[in-house]
Amino acid sequence: MNRITNTLALAGIILSIFSSSCKKDLKDESVAVQKNGAKANSVHPGLPEPLVTGLEELQGSTVGPDKALYVTAPLAGTIWRVNPKTGDVTLFTTGLPKRIPGPFYQGSGVVDVAFRGGTAYALVTGVAPDLDGHDIVGIYRVDGPDSYTIVADIGAWSIAHPPVPAFFVPTGFQYAIETYRNGFIVTDGHHNRVLYVTLDGEITEVIAFEDIVPTGLAVRGNTIYITEAGPIPHLPENSKLMSISPKSHTATEVASAAGLDVGLFVDVEFGFGNTLYALAQGIWDGPFEGAPALPNTGALLKLKPNGTFSVIADGLNQPTSVEIIGNTAYIITLVGEIWTVDDIADPPFGHHGKHLLHRHG
Repeated sequence: MNRITNTLALAGIILSIFSSSCKKDLKDESVAVQKNGAKANSVHPGLPEPLVTGLEELQGSTVGPDKALYVTAPLAGTIWRVNPKTGDVTLFTTGLPKRIPGPFYQGSGVVDVAFRGGTAYALVTGVAPDLDGHDIVGIYRVDGPDSYTIVADIGAWSIAHPPVPAFFVPTGFQYAIETYRNGFIVTDGHHNRVLYVTLDGEITEVIAFEDIVPTGLAVRGNTIYITEAGPIPHLPENSKLMSISPKSHTATEVASAAGLDVGLFVDVEFGFGNTLYALAQGIWDGPFEGAPALPNTGALLKLKPNGTFSVIADGLNQPTSVEIIGNTAYIITLVGEIWTVDDIADPPFGHHGKHLLHRHG
């Protein structure tokens, strides 16, 4: 199989859902953003609702020390700050390497962000000469609204330490970053491995896989949780949630989407009660390798005590990442939208009642 599959598979994280009605001009930017604002009393718990629309191609996300959402915009080389209560959007930083326009390069540029203390670090991928770019693949420390410092050159390290067998893109195609110990962990969905990166830029391989396409990350203590999109055609049984023990350098399957109608896992997060939630992009039936999942087939899944997933929100249109604040999930999409799903946890952690499934479009 052509190894560009992994690169493009990660790009299958795009497009739109609905739009809300009011617009506001962003400071220092001409982008018009529509926001839903505070939830109305008539909104049923568990139904996906739009919080922000109108931004340009979003991908990665995190919750900052101020409890706001921070989302990456690869085409613009920008990170936005989003008020999770009101949907107000302000510019956090810009000037990061932009991805090259065109579907082949989707999933590149500034693809994720993480905080250590009050400092943000951006993960930038797919911008080196091996993918027609001229920038450095790695971790960028955000120093100001339009300045940064490169703290780790993951592209150069990947070229010097190629996976076995070699892959199509020598610099790799990284997907997610998460703070871990005294540095970060990073998934490389093209080279099929997880890396540990220190603040001094030292890089080591934590674990390598076969062709499973590691994507999203979450951490509890010393245990790392990752999602696997699975190889083409991203069948549900190959979309898995795994746990990694760094001491033993082994991975254990926690659960898969087997038996469900969704696949292509892209993220994982913890909610109340240490419950794990996985985000699936949806059903893949692409006309070419790396095409996104079919529209409106994504889902937010909750891990049940018996080790299987239940669908708590479906009909999501090609989501990329998810964050959980309190009892609400915030779902990012590559068309520049953020959607919320309230009351995702059952009692005693959430309101009593059914989780209603909803399909958009």
